[in-house]
Amino acid sequence: MAELFLKQAKQYPEGRPTYQAKQYSEGRPTYPAELFQFIASKTPCHDLAWDVGTGTGQAIKPLAEIYKNVIGTDTSNKQLEYAPKLPNVRYHQTPPTMTIAELQQIVGPPSTVDLVTVAQAMHWFDLPKFYDRVKLILKKPDGVIAAWCYTGPEVNPTFDSVFDTYYNVHVGPYWQKPRELVDQRYETIEFPFEPVEGLDTTGPIEFKAAERLMSLDDFFGYLRSWSAYNTAKEKGVELLTEEVVEKFRKAWEEDGNGKKVVRFRVYLRIGRVGGCN
Repeated sequence: MAELFLKQAKQYPEGRPTYQAKQYSEGRPTYPAELFQFIASKTPCHDLAWDVGTGTGQAIKPLAEIYKNVIGTDTSNKQLEYAPKLPNVRYHQTPPTMTIAELQQIVGPPSTVDLVTVAQAMHWFDLPKFYDRVKLILKKPDGVIAAWCYTGPEVNPTFDSVFDTYYNVHVGPYWQKPRELVDQRYETIEFPFEPVEGLDTTGPIEFKAAERLMSLDDFFGYLRSWSAYNTAKEKGVELLTEEVVEKFRKAWEEDGNGKKVVRFRVYLRIGRVGGCN
């Protein structure tokens, strides 16, 4: 599977310090249960799910509660170290050049997977190669692929205004181009699959927002987990300057609450593999 995970590997290379993975794990939102319930309702069987680009495993526990077996793959062992350890879940680090033989050894034979999921990662993939492997591994014709992204955090109008300026003006130049697919809510991402039963489209479908209870320090940890923040750091640029931090702090403390529920709108693309003729 030549270069399938190459772009993702560049985001979280093995050389990164372990604290980066810890920061990522602690800073990411929890996806709503309704998302997984909806996805599971579209797969006739619940035997095996493959979570691709699993990172620190934000999607793993809900999947493991529904599917008999779950496989989580990622290019970074340091990320996988922070993924939840569950009896029906196994993890594998995958190389950037994953062959079909490796795919079948790690995930399974052709037409054996009920569900492929990708949480906030598919925009980094080499999509044509990835989709070829998805079509190979999913059960025919009703195996399902579900990929979702979430957009920028929402707290309150004052804070959101500060964040929008930070995101568009300060961070914008350091995002890689695939990030635009997230900003577009996966509306424009290539997705060559058939609508699942009950839908006449493959999405994107907006779901109840993912949420995380955060302190301001937690929020800064989330910002520091961004690939764009780390790209800037590698170029000698600190995006969270004293001035920027103070603007965030002033907006955060406006209502006097130390911790706040931070919401992230979730957008799902979902499809069935069909006959792949």
